Amino acid sequence: MAAWFGLVVSLGISGAFVGRPGQPPVAIAIGVGAPLLMFFAWLRFSPSFRAFVLSLDLRLITAMQAWRWAGLGFLSLYAHNVLPAMFALPAGLGDMAVGFAAPWMILALVRRSDFAGSRAFVRWNLFGMLDLAVAIVLGTLSATLSSGAAGEITTAPMATLPLLVIPAFLVPLFLMLHTAALMQSRLIARGSRV
Repeated sequence: MAAWFGLVVSLGISGAFVGRPGQPPVAIAIGVGAPLLMFFAWLRFSPSFRAFVLSLDLRLITAMQAWRWAGLGFLSLYAHNVLPAMFALPAGLGDMAVGFAAPWMILALVRRSDFAGSRAFVRWNLFGMLDLAVAIVLGTLSATLSSGAAGEITTAPMATLPLLVIPAFLVPLFLMLHTAALMQSRLIARGSRV
């Protein structure tokens, strides 16, 4: 994790993620996709890694999603004409919804051992993944549709530090955490049916 974060920061300092206006953000797509491909390949081909993911404390990985309340920052950046509404509003509001719901998910996990296998927990995780996917798609569309005209509000700030950490590190991390939670949820749901 530290090496991945360090790589994102060093590439960000060098400007490796900055793209041209009107072009798809290929470097950011690689920044999001490469860690996810590695994660899913590792899950598929390494039984010990899969066992590690299944052993993670479900309350902890759920609690980490509470950081997404910081989606409020997207709304602030929109209000200050830094990011376009097309991207900032859905991404910010979706993240805030997931982040604000996280404490209730944790409370339910603490109170009921079978909650992890419930439809509510699965739906919350799927919504969290959908929110991230929508943000990626809208960010890509916004970047691709930008003209580069002076004063145009684009998603270009997302390709530079410190905002770069969100798409190139946090988005894949949160998707991995949702995946781990759903994997555990599936096992718990199967166990309760036996």
